[in-house]
Amino acid sequence: MAELKYDKSGRLLFTKEMKQEYQILMPQMLPIHFELIKNVLRLHGYNVKLLTSTDSEAIRLQGLENVHNDTCYPALLVIGQMLDALKSGEYDLDKTALVITQTGGGCRASNYIHLLRKALRRSGMEQVPVISVNLSGLEKNPGFKWSFRLIRELVASAMYGDILMLLRNQVRPYEVTEGDAQRLTNEWVLRLSEEFKNGRGLKQKEMVVHFNNIVKDFAKLPVNRTEKVKVGIVGEIYIKYSPLGNNNLEEFLLSEGAEVFVPGLMDFIIFKIDNRIEDYRLYGGKRPVRFFASKLMKYVLHCQRLMLDAVRTEPSFYVPGGYEHLKALVNGYIGYGAKMGEGWLLTAEMLELIADGVGNIVCAQPFGCLPNHVVGKGMVRSIKTKHPEANIVAIDYDPGATKVNQENRIKLMLAVARSKMEKEHASMAEDWENTPLVQDPHLSELGEKAVQNREQEKTPAL
Repeated sequence: MAELKYDKSGRLLFTKEMKQEYQILMPQMLPIHFELIKNVLRLHGYNVKLLTSTDSEAIRLQGLENVHNDTCYPALLVIGQMLDALKSGEYDLDKTALVITQTGGGCRASNYIHLLRKALRRSGMEQVPVISVNLSGLEKNPGFKWSFRLIRELVASAMYGDILMLLRNQVRPYEVTEGDAQRLTNEWVLRLSEEFKNGRGLKQKEMVVHFNNIVKDFAKLPVNRTEKVKVGIVGEIYIKYSPLGNNNLEEFLLSEGAEVFVPGLMDFIIFKIDNRIEDYRLYGGKRPVRFFASKLMKYVLHCQRLMLDAVRTEPSFYVPGGYEHLKALVNGYIGYGAKMGEGWLLTAEMLELIADGVGNIVCAQPFGCLPNHVVGKGMVRSIKTKHPEANIVAIDYDPGATKVNQENRIKLMLAVARSKMEKEHASMAEDWENTPLVQDPHLSELGEKAVQNREQEKTPAL
């Protein structure tokens, strides 16, 4: 059994021996992406288990018992999900570790790990180590090491997640056979996961082949294209993506007859890499950090272009502009130094959706999340000034907010969208009816000649 080791501050370390012996529990956020990420980590020798519990009430109760309600709703859910799993009796606490991401910076997400360790102490589970996944050098563990190969393969898994989510969401509302899009998504996740076990499907050439095949497979699904209200989802990264955090927002919108657009995870990842470059430009810093970030960003942007180019091969699919397009869109609205939480990226995502004809937007955010209220809800007025057609509703999520109230506000937004759609249809019909027929003498002459030619063809030759 691995020996428990601590650093100078008293923090329990995740050691090389633990990597061989321990099971690592990972909280859920994006069902498609995290399933693929899990299998990449397994390829590198980490015995990762993805937590998929849907018992939201039990998770919330665990979170409320161990996390102050005013701290952050995503922290409450993530920590609650982990503690719920540890207390289930399913795991050997002496051979179980937890993994959690840390973004760094001013967002309270940087403190999740400290809140988690405090919750473990309160629950008498101090022997459970917590692994911090970050590129900021916040915490290091001998048993978890970054490598260029690991970063490259995690990028690949996130790219696969983005393209599968993008195409699934565009097919689901129109599929002739209910469940086709999700079944195809599951098949591709399983296929990719099997390839990952052998280290395949993770290089650029292999990614391009798979991207094109994924697009072809989704294009083959029978669909019935009818006009639907298009709704985009933006907001704080966890609440935006996690069904646990947003009360199954995507499924609710789908049940209301909407087509849902959700920005990809890679834009957020590139945003975090780009912040290192912007920090150096705006505030100064270490050149090696800027150099590494620039190289990594170049690689990731290239991968994203390959993925988007594959989607462009099928004209029926909507193709987002990519990170560079997002960054250009937000110029003049908010500065690139606004990077707490989702920073300027949240504003940019709303602008892209509006520009692409998705003017109905749900901005999902944790109650009391200052960064996201500033760059999300706080930017709505500025956006609507230049885009009065935008129909944006900001929805707060926390343990005290009722699902009924949240859904009623969204239904009101949808009602406004449908009313607008009906008015546009009525206006188009009226314009069509009132359009006078223009008599073109040249066309009339051509028409007469055509009639004469037909009559001559009918006349039998003598």
